[in-house]
Amino acid sequence: MTDEDALDFAIVVYREDDRWDAELLPVALTSDLKGLIHALRQQPSESGTIGLVAVGDEFFVALRVLGERVDVFLSDIAASWDFPLAQQVLEYLDVPVPDEEELDEILQDEETVLPAGDLSIFADLGLDEMELGILSGDIDLLPEDVLSSIAARLGFSEPFERAIESVFG
Repeated sequence: MTDEDALDFAIVVYREDDRWDAELLPVALTSDLKGLIHALRQQPSESGTIGLVAVGDEFFVALRVLGERVDVFLSDIAASWDFPLAQQVLEYLDVPVPDEEELDEILQDEETVLPAGDLSIFADLGLDEMELGILSGDIDLLPEDVLSSIAARLGFSEPFERAIESVFG
């Protein structure tokens, strides 16, 4: 897949009648954190709502909304220089956007990806901090591949893949 083929997508995942379901959200939400959180809050769910967003082949964001609580995870802080959603996530987390010198230092080693946010976002569902860190740090995986792995580990692979099919066809 080339950069031109890489797609942005946002998916909401929720439990209803003790089973997982997933739906595609409008692509505009891949650059609007407040809108994304609002959309996740609109979806009724027994155990909170999960949002999974991939921005091209650059990075992903995972969110979990349970009542007023919103947990957020960003796979790569370096994306904050080029992508509004990544910058909004850092602002939401009260993490400073790295300046040019810090970014150069981060990017000096192309094998390094620095996540931000709640690594334990899915720990109670069976995906611990270390595993999420390893998945998000694997530079050979595209964001949609990492999100697909997360979906499989959390038990909603089928609804997630159906939603992905509607994006990638």
